[in-house]
Amino acid sequence: MTNQYVTGAMIKRLRESRHLTQAQLAEKINVTDKAISKWERGRGLPDISLVEGLAKALGVSVIELFSGENVINTNRAGNMLRVNFYVCPICGNLIQSSGEAVVSCCGITLPPLEAEEADESHSVKIEKVEDEYFVTVNHEMTKKHYISFIAAVRGDGVEIKKLYPEQNAEVRFKINGTKKIYYFCNRHGLFSLPAVFIREAKGV
Repeated sequence: MTNQYVTGAMIKRLRESRHLTQAQLAEKINVTDKAISKWERGRGLPDISLVEGLAKALGVSVIELFSGENVINTNRAGNMLRVNFYVCPICGNLIQSSGEAVVSCCGITLPPLEAEEADESHSVKIEKVEDEYFVTVNHEMTKKHYISFIAAVRGDGVEIKKLYPEQNAEVRFKINGTKKIYYFCNRHGLFSLPAVFIREAKGV
């Protein structure tokens, strides 16, 4: 693999040259316009399974799509959460940092993922079972579209539970110290569970 991957600048340039809106491009490859926006702003990368369809939608070959400039992790000084997650779109490797970092995998620099709150397509159920939270994401778990991890953030660290296609998207976390829960869809990116959901499940 080369040290180049699809860049947000290349996606935006090709999209605009074909006079497509983010929503129109998103519809062509079955993702959300928010996902397109994140890619173009360098806040995520398209999964490798989407590259062929993305190239077709943009009217170029996969080789041409890969010929843009290197991905650069910029704008790190924004309003970021202390905990950052990075997912390699090629091998699926998950990396987590507790502060600013330059993270690379498969020869490319990965941008920190930008979380959004759960939507109807990625709804979450959280139940209190004795001293644990039982977290379930209402989501298909096929080989092409799945939740790849769920993470609980605590004051003293992060607990990550990896998930795989054809499993159920459900995990358990210790209640004590859990402040926030994140989960990652391989097509639509990173989501966070609003703190109020956790407080309600805890009975606060």
